[in-house]
Amino acid sequence: MNGSSLQGRVALITGATSGIGRATAREFAAHGADLVLTGRSTSRGKDVVDELRPTGMRCDFIEGDIRTDAFCRQVVRHAVDTFSRLDVLVNNAGVIHRATAEETTDDMWDETMATNVSAVFRLSRAALPHLRRTRGAIVNIASDWGLRGGERALAYCASKGAVVLMTRAMARDCAHDGIRINAVCPGDTDTPMIAAEIAQRGLNEGSARADYDAAVPLGRMGRPEEIAKLVRFLASDDAGYITGAAVPIDGGSSA
Repeated sequence: MNGSSLQGRVALITGATSGIGRATAREFAAHGADLVLTGRSTSRGKDVVDELRPTGMRCDFIEGDIRTDAFCRQVVRHAVDTFSRLDVLVNNAGVIHRATAEETTDDMWDETMATNVSAVFRLSRAALPHLRRTRGAIVNIASDWGLRGGERALAYCASKGAVVLMTRAMARDCAHDGIRINAVCPGDTDTPMIAAEIAQRGLNEGSARADYDAAVPLGRMGRPEEIAKLVRFLASDDAGYITGAAVPIDGGSSA
């Protein structure tokens, strides 16, 4: 088998209806993985499943709220009951609120931590017994702002920093079981999250996008499919000696 192939693997991907999550679903299906996808919109989930159907890979979508422990356990159980195994968990779902410490409300903080941190913990906790059987992998989507500070993004930076260190701690704990756990740390990526962020800040979309591009040493934001290729690599046998890594993919912003 090609080391980059995911043929015969089963992957669970959260936040799979748009942006990096949807691109990762495409990338995994193109390399042979069967998929269980999660998100909060049944209609958008159906769109993804319909898009992937021509690949011939099996794909289920489960609507639900990953901020609840019950759903985290349910979706992992669904993957195992449906496909008899689980090989890869991609913790991708996330939110951002652009605010300083003084501007951050309790609701902003709680939503960010519940989605970006607690869900990663709970899904990983539920998945690990099954990944132990397959010597599988977890790939967490963190951020370059989990490696360095960012302006007016207190809760987001705190949450993604937590994801980076959770990744490293779990990697140490699980290495003896052959489970690899890594984090991908994207910089600004041209996704619906960026569009929502621009709207949150009340900026003109055209000029804001130009500013985002200009701030990157390579001169442009990342594309979701570029991030997805790194996620797939870390989930594949080609990355068999990589665990506990937090890999920037940010056009040089954290160099």
